[in-house]
Amino acid sequence: MESTATISNKKDQQIRKFGEIIQMIRNIFSTPTDFIPLHKPYFGGNEKKYLEETIDSTFVSTVGPFVDKFEEMMQQITGAKYAVATTNGTTALHLSLLVAGVKKGEEVITQALTFVATSNAIAHAGAVPIFVDVDKDCLGMSAVSLRDWLDKNAKVNSEKQCINKNTGNRIAACLPMHSFGLPLQIEDIINVCNEYYLPVIEDAAESLGSYIGESHTGTFGLLGTFSFNGNKTITCGGGGAVITNDETLAKKAKHLSTTAKVPHKWEFAHNEIGYNYRLPNLNAALACAQLEQLPAILANKRSLAQLYKQFFKNTDIEFIEERTGTTANYWLNTIMFRTEEEQLAFLDFTNNNGVMTRPAWKLMTELPMYALCERGNLDNSEYMVQRLVNIPSSYRP
Repeated sequence: MESTATISNKKDQQIRKFGEIIQMIRNIFSTPTDFIPLHKPYFGGNEKKYLEETIDSTFVSTVGPFVDKFEEMMQQITGAKYAVATTNGTTALHLSLLVAGVKKGEEVITQALTFVATSNAIAHAGAVPIFVDVDKDCLGMSAVSLRDWLDKNAKVNSEKQCINKNTGNRIAACLPMHSFGLPLQIEDIINVCNEYYLPVIEDAAESLGSYIGESHTGTFGLLGTFSFNGNKTITCGGGGAVITNDETLAKKAKHLSTTAKVPHKWEFAHNEIGYNYRLPNLNAALACAQLEQLPAILANKRSLAQLYKQFFKNTDIEFIEERTGTTANYWLNTIMFRTEEEQLAFLDFTNNNGVMTRPAWKLMTELPMYALCERGNLDNSEYMVQRLVNIPSSYRP
């Protein structure tokens, strides 16, 4: 058993270490005393100009030129043939699941280490999530875990449908997420899913500006989705987008997002159950101004990540880097501690000293509404959630 003096000495060393990290962060952000948030938006371009134009035009709702421009810009940035603007990332996911053919009572495979919106969108579609593990190096869905679960629990029937042998239900899709802007091994995921006739929808909510080789995240699967919430790399207050290379799916997503209204000069005719998910022109104006600055913002965030990387390489704390062959947007810079005890101590120390830090989300399997869902082995997810911390990652003017 350690003596009181030894324990006290270790505590003092830990406080000094945490204090050095806080000082480093304050130096980087040139903020000696003020509160440092985890990620705040940066408005340094045409935001006010475009908002004034929108207000002057009176087209502030779901019809307006900035909505069309936003979709065109998303096509150019991602390389996708089609983009559909939505109110937020969750509605983008919901629409994607619906147009991919997910129906009530069916099942969708996703990862346990994710933001709750991923699982909620599955539930909104009337489906049930199945949770598999993530890879430690990128925090995204593990192709090994996915294959292990499918090989043990699924089969392909004569109609080329993937069936859960435990429930008899159709598994309709696979929904991996690029966590914190770090590109996951999506090509391996798609290879596994192709064997089981599973369409892949990429939750790229956090990864605008992230690439695998020369291809943008969200363009590998059947559909990809993005979020423009206030805490994202690019924001318009809310906002989301669906991208795809399939014209039929794009048209379907746009139709459903506009209450499934049949075009007509004055009549209100709707031919199926639709959703009021179309992005307002006012938000789109803000998004367009933000997207114009995306290259500069990404370069700024990459320089911040390099400063963090240099600092932590001389410590016993791991800085999570992009995988070889990928380019991360470093939306939220992420570090890993050796133990949960140290993670919790760091979270307590930083948040009590004016520097905002956050752990990963609770695993979906720990939430009451998803606790009874099927899951694979989650060793990596459980390991990461007990050690991972996001540190301040805002744009530095």
